[in-house]
Amino acid sequence: MARKEVYATTGTRLVVRDFGGYHFTAQDLERSAFAEQGYKRGVPMGGDLKSASAGKSPAFLVHAMRDVDGANIDRIQIVKGWLDASGNTQEKIYDVAWSGDRKPGANGMLPPVGNTVNVKEASYTNAIGAPFLAAYWRDPGFDPKLRAFYYVRVLEIPTPRWTTYDAKIFGVKLPTDVPASIQDRAYTSPIWYTP
Repeated sequence: MARKEVYATTGTRLVVRDFGGYHFTAQDLERSAFAEQGYKRGVPMGGDLKSASAGKSPAFLVHAMRDVDGANIDRIQIVKGWLDASGNTQEKIYDVAWSGDRKPGANGMLPPVGNTVNVKEASYTNAIGAPFLAAYWRDPGFDPKLRAFYYVRVLEIPTPRWTTYDAKIFGVKLPTDVPASIQDRAYTSPIWYTP
């Protein structure tokens, strides 16, 4: 906790590791000592990136594993925030790994993973999604003169919302003002960049 190397979830118990640095490559995802290399050559979630060398931009390595008793993973996203030259806060979301053979559309948006939720039975299946996803991503819009932060968001496939479980268990009507399914997720502590 003191190092801020933590992540939070919306209730699921999936596992996430995230490292940022200037010398990572896509091949680093395959190293058997993922965490050891992450600490040696970069900083973990909650860490601070030092000023970049000329021509370098930060790269990130992420591993995400589903809750052993829970839903498969839909996607891994990296959320970048920065202060622009005018001092205004900006934010952009990047889909960096996802399950299945989906491709981003012309608008750059990734299609939904699908939904296996059976509302009447308050159940779902892991017929979609993936039990494990890994991502390598290098910031394509990095400006070494601007403060920035990067955090990881991991989304699970849709599962029944608690109100859907209650409707099944207690035999009550589903509420109409909330969705019947949700996508639980995890959020890592940011990795900070200060020029």
